[in-house]
Amino acid sequence: MPSMWLSDSQKIGVAFCSGGGLFLLGGIMMFFDRAMLAMGNILFLIGLCIIIGPQKTALFFARKQKLKGTAAFFLGLFLILMRWAFVGFCVELYGIFVLFGDFLGTILGFGRNIPVVGYWIGRVADRVGSSGESLPV
Repeated sequence: MPSMWLSDSQKIGVAFCSGGGLFLLGGIMMFFDRAMLAMGNILFLIGLCIIIGPQKTALFFARKQKLKGTAAFFLGLFLILMRWAFVGFCVELYGIFVLFGDFLGTILGFGRNIPVVGYWIGRVADRVGSSGESLPV
């Protein structure tokens, strides 16, 4: 099997992030189950630390442009742990969009290349993107 551009430890980090995403999705499907949402967040943060390293993770969250997103993300995690799962998830979702909004184009490009559903992802993205154009006056 050919070697990918990720090291073995980074592959483990991707597995942790994927598990965190699955737990978050499961927590949403279980009507905002507090334990599953918290586990998803913890797995995601562990995976991020393994992929890019603890120092770079701390620097990523501490950047001046991302402080609002960092505060919202960790406030949402705190609210989830304090049994306000829906409110915490909404606050956390805002933080995720502020923190990882720069990567949405990359994620969308990856989604377009998925064999079966990539076509539909591209169509939805094009439809949503075209609705953001300015209206004629």
